[in-house]
Amino acid sequence: MHPFRRDHAPRPSRRWLLAVPFALIAAVTVVDVLVPPEVHLGPFLIAAPAVTASFAGPRTTALVGAVAVVAQTVVALARTSVTDLNHTYQIVALVLISVIATFFAHLRERDEKRMARLRSIAHAAQSVVLPPLPERAGPLRIASVYLAAEEEAQVGGDLFAAARTASGTRLLIGDARGKGLDAISEASLVLGAFRVTARREPGLRELVGRLEAGVGPAERARGAAADGVDEAFVTALVLDVPDHEPLVRLVNCGHPPPLLIGRGRVTPLEGTGTGPPLGLSDVLAADVTVETFPFAAGDVLLLHTDGVTEARDRSRAFYPLTERLAAWAAAAAQDDPAALLERLRADLLTYAGGRLGDDAALVAVRRTTAGTGRPVPPPPPSG
Repeated sequence: MHPFRRDHAPRPSRRWLLAVPFALIAAVTVVDVLVPPEVHLGPFLIAAPAVTASFAGPRTTALVGAVAVVAQTVVALARTSVTDLNHTYQIVALVLISVIATFFAHLRERDEKRMARLRSIAHAAQSVVLPPLPERAGPLRIASVYLAAEEEAQVGGDLFAAARTASGTRLLIGDARGKGLDAISEASLVLGAFRVTARREPGLRELVGRLEAGVGPAERARGAAADGVDEAFVTALVLDVPDHEPLVRLVNCGHPPPLLIGRGRVTPLEGTGTGPPLGLSDVLAADVTVETFPFAAGDVLLLHTDGVTEARDRSRAFYPLTERLAAWAAAAAQDDPAALLERLRADLLTYAGGRLGDDAALVAVRRTTAGTGRPVPPPPPSG
């Protein structure tokens, strides 16, 4: 599964919409010829090029305007003459409105092309900032998905990453405070620190210390200068999954706990050592606590950000992630991670009415019976 999904229906063809202005022109022309002389319906023809400009390009809009002018001329000839003062004014007004509508259609088409270029750039940027997770890492099968809340956004403050070590796989999922460029900047700092140090640091405590330095006092000061709030932080889960031990070690930095799907039930991995988010540990003076949980062959770990559990339906009720997974627990144990995330993604968007209130990231990790021993390829360079 590709990690980025924009779950909006593809734009249907607009060619059938051309029937509307042409039908309007035909109807107004016929009726205007048949009604009594004191009734004038010609001004309604102005609507044809105006409506066309809302969905078609300048050439099509100009064509519809020209057809409307011809129709108005036919009406003038049928009723009196083109030189009749009333019809002359109607034709002149129709020509002017058609020119204006064509100009605005040109502006709209130019803006749409600009947005298409920006989306293309965003797709290229997302592959650098947040590259896809590997489908396999040792004995693990992995899938990920990112759902951006904003219509035109491709990546936001949510983040995930994976790195192979000599003895296992390390995983990161996080959520930067706020939205927009500030959140993306903070997420990039944490991702960069993880990619540089995940393979080097011997333990999770040391690794989390390196990540903390990425959003420490300097970054908090930058965030305060930007929005007046003396906080810049990232909630995160950092996990270490050994290749040859049926367990997972994790450090929770103020993040929603992962869910373990196995043996027909769903268990939140909630330990006693949940710490503050990255960027606040110097304020709260908290020790880093490494928790250990069973993670046997066939089990599935689901990592997620709060954009999933804070999605709401029409009644404003939160998405019941644990209950949904519990209903699928038996099937989820057999599904590959990509199939599980596809089911979860579809259910989440249906529940939320097709639009999320916040970015959401999901990572599913399934332990198989034996590892491949193949390392995770390094992420692409950021420069």
